[in-house]
Amino acid sequence: MKKIYNTIFVNGQAFNCDINMSLQELLIYLEFELNSIVVEHNNRIINFAEFNKIFFKSQDKIEIITIVGGG
Repeated sequence: MKKIYNTIFVNGQAFNCDINMSLQELLIYLEFELNSIVVEHNNRIINFAEFNKIFFKSQDKIEIITIVGGG
């Protein structure tokens, strides 16, 4: 069975993801620490609790900002 992919943009870079991949699965695949990032999906900031409920359509835009602590 042939897999179907969507092309989305992650921090401006094209990325092909399986049509069934959630935002949470994408972030884990890309090795982000889920507790230390802010994610914007199509110009909307996404709450951590919604990560597993967001699925992508072709041309969606994801911006991921890593929060770094320190002094």
